Amino acid sequence: MGLPGLLLGTLLLRPYVFVFMAAFLFCSVRLLGWRRTVLFWVVTWFTAFVCEASSIRTGIPFGWYFYTNSTIDQELFIVGVPFFDSLSFSFLLYASYCLALFYLLPARGNHEVEPVNMFRRHTWPALLFSSRIRTSWPVLKLTVLFFTFIDIIIDPVALRGERWFLGKIYYYPEPGVYYGVPVANFVGWAVVGLLALSAYFFLDRQLSPARGHRDGDHTVMTGNVLLGVGLYYGVLAFNLGVTFWIGEAQLGMTGLLIFLPLTALLILRLLGRLSPPSHVSPQSSGVPSNP
Repeated sequence: MGLPGLLLGTLLLRPYVFVFMAAFLFCSVRLLGWRRTVLFWVVTWFTAFVCEASSIRTGIPFGWYFYTNSTIDQELFIVGVPFFDSLSFSFLLYASYCLALFYLLPARGNHEVEPVNMFRRHTWPALLFSSRIRTSWPVLKLTVLFFTFIDIIIDPVALRGERWFLGKIYYYPEPGVYYGVPVANFVGWAVVGLLALSAYFFLDRQLSPARGHRDGDHTVMTGNVLLGVGLYYGVLAFNLGVTFWIGEAQLGMTGLLIFLPLTALLILRLLGRLSPPSHVSPQSSGVPSNP
């Protein structure tokens, strides 16, 4: 099968990946603009691809694992790595980035809210898309944490792919302690997130403001950040749904318990009851706060 056929086969075999990818492009363009969206995707995909290609040959950074190549004649592989796999890192890192932004971006004033609301009775904090915070060290650290956290749900169910429509595509030579997944795998995800987002932040700072961001720290982006948060929870819900569907109730409940505190904090932030730490407050970042 030629390259066009393999690309089509990848799309038909993994449609859910491309649905999430399309959602990422839609959300990211609204928040970051086209240039930064393409930059984010290319940097993240390339970093993940290099790390995966390295790990199946050297065990670094994910630890040793191997692809079964059971679908090599049905979907696109690049030097032994399925195209869809490294592609997934881009929308997962972006969704994690938006979740971190939602917790750490300053809100305009102490009591002001964004005028647009979903249910007419509820309004969201007017989050300012601060140029000093959106590429800051706290956002980087929190994004990497959320990025690694979501793999706690994804990897164990992917490892059981023969029991759902993913298929048995990879395996660990030595099963790990967390439902068969080695701790080294989660370390690898943290490494990919740290490298990719650090590179993106560096390049982002070299670019001029995107259209619609001309006011810099005064730009309200609550709705667009929430779209990325929705993507994060959409991926989470999909994987938890599959987990329960294949009968892994204990694994599913573990995932629910892990994300329960995070979701509670998310609701508090939505209700304006949770503020970012003082070192990323409007005052410390130079963002003006209305009286």
